[in-house]
Amino acid sequence: MQSPTPFDSIEGAQEYFRLLSETLAEAKLDIENDIAKEADSQFPRRLEALRLVQFKLEKLEQHIRASGRVLNDLRSLRRLLLQERIEIPAKGKY
Repeated sequence: MQSPTPFDSIEGAQEYFRLLSETLAEAKLDIENDIAKEADSQFPRRLEALRLVQFKLEKLEQHIRASGRVLNDLRSLRRLLLQERIEIPAKGKY
């Protein structure tokens, strides 16, 4: 038997994305602090690299949010489909 993974269910994947979002928010704060410290630095390439990291984290955050919305849609559709399966046999009894 295979061990469970965070992606064995939609709810598990949603929890994974929630944790990833929290970690991403922490990383963004760290980068913002690093950028503030490097504002007057004599190493402009380091500041440029930090800003690129910030941009990439923002892009990742957008993708995580979009993926979360897709997971919500899938969960809603699954509930709708499962409810219809339950109702179909009941209608056939009449």
